[in-house]
Order: sequence, then C-alpha cells, then structure tokens
Amino acid sequence: MRIAVVSLFPQMIRDALAHGVVGRAVDRGGVDVQCVDPREFAHDVHRSVDDRPYGGGPGMVLKIEPLRAAVRAAAQRLPEGSRRVYLGADGERFDQRRARQASGLPGLVLVAGRYEGIDERFIATEVDESWSIGDYIVSGGELPALVVIDAIARLVPGTLGSSESAVQESFSDGLLDWPHYTRPPTDSAGGVPGVLIGGDHAAIRRWRLREALGRTWLRRPEMLERRGMSAEERLLLEEFKRERVASAAQSED
Repeated sequence: MRIAVVSLFPQMIRDALAHGVVGRAVDRGGVDVQCVDPREFAHDVHRSVDDRPYGGGPGMVLKIEPLRAAVRAAAQRLPEGSRRVYLGADGERFDQRRARQASGLPGLVLVAGRYEGIDERFIATEVDESWSIGDYIVSGGELPALVVIDAIARLVPGTLGSSESAVQESFSDGLLDWPHYTRPPTDSAGGVPGVLIGGDHAAIRRWRLREALGRTWLRRPEMLERRGMSAEERLLLEEFKRERVASAAQSED
C-alpha cells in the first residue's frame, strides 16, 4: 500500500509512524508513506501557503496554488488509479467500510488541512472525496491522516501478527468487539468467564458472538439496525438481554 500525505508538518507524520505495528509495516515495506510539504511549492520570499479569507473573518485559509502543486507532485509518485482525499470536519464519515475499500487501492493521497480551512476551489477540482474521522474539530489534518493510515495499514496483509486479528476486531463484521481477558484467571476486580477457560471452541464462539451483539446493542444500536441479524444472532441477543435483566435483579437483592 502506497500513501502520500500532503502536510505542512511532515515530521509529525514521520515521527508517529516510527512506532507500533504500522511502524514495523513501514520498515518492512508493506506500507510506504511519503510526505509532501506545500511550502516546497510556494515561490514568494516567505514561502507563504495561507492568506486572509475573502469576505473577512478570523483565521487564515490555505492557498490553492502551493497546495495544488503539492498534491499533483504527490500523485505523480503513486500508481495509476490512486485516489486523492481531503481530510476535513465537513467530509463524509471515515469508517471501517471505507478503510477496507481504501486498503484495496493502489495508492492514496491524503491532504491534511490547517488553519481556518482550504480554498474551496482546490477541494472542488483537485480531490476525489473528503473524509471526516468524527463530529469534532482538531487543529489540523495530520491526526486524521494518521488515524486513516493506521486503520488502512492494519488491513494490509502482513501488518498484523495474525491474519485473523483484523477480521475479529470491532466493526469488521458490523459489530463492536467482544470483551477480552487474560491471565490471571482471578483478580480483586473479578474472574474470567468460565466459558473462555473451558476449551470448548464452539461455546467460546457462541459466547463471543453473543457478547459482541449485546455490546453493540447497548452502545451503538444503530449499527445493528444497519447490519441486520441472522436467526441465531437474534436468539443470542435475546439471551444476552435476559441475562442482563436477571443480573440487575440479583444485584438489587
């Protein structure tokens, strides 16, 4: 997977990608991330990349000329068929589905915005789509770019130690992840569910699916509405609800 990040703070990207599983994937060459700084394409003495917005108002706006040149230079380094994406709060929601789609692309240009925003003419003519990582504001597009890179890189074969890890994580099947436990089996905070220790793989699969359904129902019910459920899953969710009610009643006694 080849990714180019257009950013005014390229070292921020490089430093973050020096760690963890994604850092190892970069070192091994499974994921190639390059950075392009728009300042390299600013031709005035101050290497200006922003200016005051027309119509007045606070903040500065990134200029179209250096940004356009930087994106085109980044795209030339990537294979044909690569996509150009602007990262901004007003973009479409980036989720696991988009991560899976992006992981199959030959390449990706990620444009990290800054300041008050970007000249709208650039967005209209130089990018294929816009993505947002959530309904909140951060200081620039570098953190969203790193989130996108991490989510995509985890789906590239060889990034994770186990090929099953990416399949079993939250959102991969439209559900939140089930609870996880490790040693010791008992602690002052409680014990590990016995089903996970018993060695019955069919029972473990059933428990994990039930807990994933229940956790999704509790925390993100809209995901279940979009996803739908099989007959088995409906039975497991009803079982989860009954056990929850029984546990609450027992706690009140």
